[in-house]
Amino acid sequence: MTDAYARLARYLDTLPASYPPTPDGVELRLLEHLFTPQEAKLALHLSLIDQDIPHISRQAGLSVEEASVLLAKMLKKGLINGSQSKDKGPTYSISQFVIGFYEGQVNQLDKDTIELFEAYAPYWFEKGSWKKVPQLRTIPVMQAIPITSEVLPYMQIEEIIRSKKNIAVRNCVCRQEQKLMGKGCSNPIETCMTFDGAARSTVENGIGRMISVEEAMDIIEEAQIKGLVLQPSNSKNPIVLCICCSCCCGVLRHIKADPNPGSLVANPFVTNYDQLKCISCAVCVDICPMEALTLDDLGYINFAQNRCIGCGLCVGVCPSSALQLVLREEPQQPKIPRNTAGTYLNLAKARGLDNVLANLWIILRSFLKKMVPK
Repeated sequence: MTDAYARLARYLDTLPASYPPTPDGVELRLLEHLFTPQEAKLALHLSLIDQDIPHISRQAGLSVEEASVLLAKMLKKGLINGSQSKDKGPTYSISQFVIGFYEGQVNQLDKDTIELFEAYAPYWFEKGSWKKVPQLRTIPVMQAIPITSEVLPYMQIEEIIRSKKNIAVRNCVCRQEQKLMGKGCSNPIETCMTFDGAARSTVENGIGRMISVEEAMDIIEEAQIKGLVLQPSNSKNPIVLCICCSCCCGVLRHIKADPNPGSLVANPFVTNYDQLKCISCAVCVDICPMEALTLDDLGYINFAQNRCIGCGLCVGVCPSSALQLVLREEPQQPKIPRNTAGTYLNLAKARGLDNVLANLWIILRSFLKKMVPK
């Protein structure tokens, strides 16, 4: 194994999403499996900020032609981020581990990648950045949302979908992985969405297709019937929407294994349970992804608030209105960043990564300038 993989691992661990080292070096074996030594060396010269090929080639000491070929290959392999600009041509940036180059393996997973990911993921989830600042947030199903003036657009999936100019759908890498392992479920595969610039990149890179608002809402409605959890990226203007099941999703599987799943999600809602209204039909027990609702030997429903992630699936199926979603008290509501750059800023602050705060602030300023009307 070349030193390039150790250097790349250290570099990835300086980024907001983290890439912590393990005692047995499985994180290095995963990089070795996905990246060639030349690709690993080039990735060291990419940043969170989009850069054009001439800039990257100078940093890496390669010709423009060499860098162009290598970057295009890495993008096709799902190892880095890239987009096409009419003015600047192609630009590229580093892709983090999760959410990042693991999701980039959608439609091209192999047994070795899966085994290495499954060996590393529990350690990453425990020692990495997710417990400090989740990269995804949970929002309720449409039928469960209380209609009050306090429920803002970024809390509502239909409002989010209808605010997007471009929507792309792609296969769920988690359900693909579990199926290849002979596990998983029968839930739909083509469910995960990207928005706006991320949607255009999804289509340009051949891993998804553009869809209309109506088709997106059809996918949402089917997902809710199937009992899937809606997880957009943790910002008011999300660029990703994962539609997850707790049997396949890498995030939900690890959250579910924790004694207190509710503490590991960013969600302003909490579920209230009124046992007096409950008719013990147990449909909520069947649909709850975190086993927050259980049926005891006496036929009563028990609710464990600490296990509730506020997805609202139980509220949507309860025939007696025994379950209701309510907003948490304002001091207890998670502070949702304006955009993805804001999420990464929060992660960097939480991890004490002063070296990346300046670059993230550049991204944030660039985004805010685009939002100001001319």
